[in-house]
Amino acid sequence: MKKRGWPWLMIGIVSMCLFACSAPKNITYFKDIPDSLGSKEIEQALYKTPLIQVDDILQVNIQTLDPGATALLNQQNAPSWPSAGVTGGPANISGYLVDKDGNIVLPLIGKMQVKGKSTEEVRLAVTEKATQFYKDPVVNVRFVNFKITVLGEVARPSTYVMPNEKVTLLDAIGMAGDLTIYGKRENILLIRDKDGKKEFVRFNLNNTNLFTSPYYYLQQGDVVYVEPNKSKIVSTDASRLKNITIITSAITLLVVILTRVKF
Repeated sequence: MKKRGWPWLMIGIVSMCLFACSAPKNITYFKDIPDSLGSKEIEQALYKTPLIQVDDILQVNIQTLDPGATALLNQQNAPSWPSAGVTGGPANISGYLVDKDGNIVLPLIGKMQVKGKSTEEVRLAVTEKATQFYKDPVVNVRFVNFKITVLGEVARPSTYVMPNEKVTLLDAIGMAGDLTIYGKRENILLIRDKDGKKEFVRFNLNNTNLFTSPYYYLQQGDVVYVEPNKSKIVSTDASRLKNITIITSAITLLVVILTRVKF
C-alpha cells in the first residue's frame, strides 16, 4: 500500500513546486524594474483634459455670500451620483444634461454652448455670466457621469463613477479591487468610443512603458477588460471535466445496478 502511494505523493510535491515557482511570474507588476534599483524616473504621458460631449451631465454650482440667492440654480445639482467606489447610481440622475445641440440651460443665466469645451472653460464662461446677477460668485463645474467600466478578471467588475476627471488606468483597476490571480497582466484591453467608432488599445502591466502611453489617462465611457490567463482556462476545463467524470460515473453505477438487479 505504501509503495502504491509514492507516485501520487511525488506528483503532489512536483505540482506544488511548479505553482509556487510560477505564481510570482504571473502576478508581479512592472517586472522591468530591477529589484536592486534605488530609483528610476519615467517621463509620464501628457494629460489631456476631457471635453464635454452630447449626453454628458454636468454639475454647475454657484456660491455667493447669500446662499439663498443661488438656491434655485444649485437645487438641480442634488442629489447626485454616489461617491467613487460605489457602483451604479440612483434612477434619477440630477445635473444639467448636454442636449443634442451641445447646450445646457441654466436658470436665470440661460442657454450655454458647452460641447467640445473643458469643464474649466465652462466654469469661466458661467462665472462671466453669473457676475451680471451675483456679486463675486464662485463657480464649480464637474462631470456627474464620468464613468469607467472594468470587466473580466478583477475582484469587483462593474461600472464606476469617478470623483474627478484625471483618472488613470491604474486608478480604474485599483477601484475594481485589482486583478485576480487569473488576470492576464500583459494584455489589458482598453475599449474607447472615438468619433462614432470603437478604438482598441492593449496595455502590458509588466512593463513601465505603460506610463508613457497616450491612453494611460482614461476618458469618460472607457471600458477596461482583463482577459483570463491560461491557468483560469485550464481550471475551468478541469472543473468541467470533473463534473463530466462524476456524471459518467453515476450513470455507469446506475447501469451496473440495473443490469444486476432482477425485477
